[in-house]
Amino acid sequence: MLGLLSKKPVDKLVELLGKEKVSLSLVERKLYAYDATPIPIERAIPSAVVFPTSEEDVQKLVKVCYEEEIPLFPRGAGSGLTGGSVPTLEKGIVVSFERMNRFSIDPDNATAMVEPGVITYEFQQAVEKIGLFYPPDPSSFKYSTIGGNIAENAGGPRCLKYGVTREYVLGLSAVIKEGHILRTGNPVIKDVAGYDLTKLFVGSEGTLGLITSAILKLIPKPKARATALILFKDLESVGKVVSKVMTSGIFPSALEFMDNYAISAVEDFKPVGLPRDAEALLLVEVDGSSQSVREDVLQVKELAQSMGLEVQVAEDEEKAEKLWSARKSLGPALGNLRTGKINEDVVVPRIYLSQAIRDYRKVAEKYGLLMVIFGHIGDGNLHVNLLYDKKNREEEERAEKAVDEVFEITLRYNGSITGEHGVGLTKRKFLELQMGEVGMSLLRDIKRVFDPKNLFNPGKVINP
Repeated sequence: MLGLLSKKPVDKLVELLGKEKVSLSLVERKLYAYDATPIPIERAIPSAVVFPTSEEDVQKLVKVCYEEEIPLFPRGAGSGLTGGSVPTLEKGIVVSFERMNRFSIDPDNATAMVEPGVITYEFQQAVEKIGLFYPPDPSSFKYSTIGGNIAENAGGPRCLKYGVTREYVLGLSAVIKEGHILRTGNPVIKDVAGYDLTKLFVGSEGTLGLITSAILKLIPKPKARATALILFKDLESVGKVVSKVMTSGIFPSALEFMDNYAISAVEDFKPVGLPRDAEALLLVEVDGSSQSVREDVLQVKELAQSMGLEVQVAEDEEKAEKLWSARKSLGPALGNLRTGKINEDVVVPRIYLSQAIRDYRKVAEKYGLLMVIFGHIGDGNLHVNLLYDKKNREEEERAEKAVDEVFEITLRYNGSITGEHGVGLTKRKFLELQMGEVGMSLLRDIKRVFDPKNLFNPGKVINP
């Protein structure tokens, strides 16, 4: 029943934390062995699931596990797509932070103190009620947690203008090896004392320690926003328009791309009136003052029309939301096309977008697969989706080979294997291609300093 974990440490954890915080239920253990990763990955049923409610709980847990050499697998909402929170050892314990969900806002200092289990959307709603703004908006923001966002350095459409999660973490608290508490940063914008340990933890995917709270930076909420839809007859024009917009003096808050397959998938799933004959589309959002928004969206329209493209400007917030609902519906819409999906979030410099998309499509043709491409094209972050039939193992193997080539193309264009999903388990073998031997050696050295016993999320990102 307890897997490979002996009774002694379990009894110790129950005694220290209380039985209501330590679950040995087989059903619960199985449920917490999964996240949202869409492809088969290595996983194990953990020996227990622990639900801390305070930093003191986390410290007690880490002390016991470091003494007993029990692996710890931290988990937010399980919305990750690369297996980052999946337990890989039966002796391990999943640490779910869902009960650490408190936060406090300091409006005068434009900062907030947030526990890892806080739902991103709920935090954003509370912040916006007092006229402030927390921009990071991963697609899973309505159920993903701040802790998970920090662990993965999550992005989203608005990160083109406002930056990814990293830009908003001013400091944090974490429990590291042997139960030591590390506090980094302060609720100030300028802090250049010593190495930046805060940023080292952001994106570390739980491999250096367990984050127990974070100090987040807030900014003024934009007063207005507007959305324009640009339609394309060929892919080559997409890259040209993106470059024109980004060098025109306009700084969009979001610049989202959908190819023809994505448009058709959305129209089949939840029709919003997008033209099926368009080869691609761009959703351009601008925000700021009411006057600047009117001027910027008009300039976007004129710029696109001067290139012979069709442009539609949403007349009000309701119509803008309807357009954005198309982008937000893509995930479930693709599920109607095939039973299997590999969704990679590669990044290439904007100047190479058209060439990279063309080369990705050649890979799909080579392996006889359906490929759907969409994403945050303003910062070069594309979601390349390879769709296949799960019951057809031969087709699934072709999809896996195609992914390898997608990464090779990405790195050839000086890009990155991930822009927001993280490395986790699924991209681990490709990290060395990007980092090189020297880079990987340094990553392993850092891991050993923070976690000499390799107990924090072992097997993720790197193998020490």
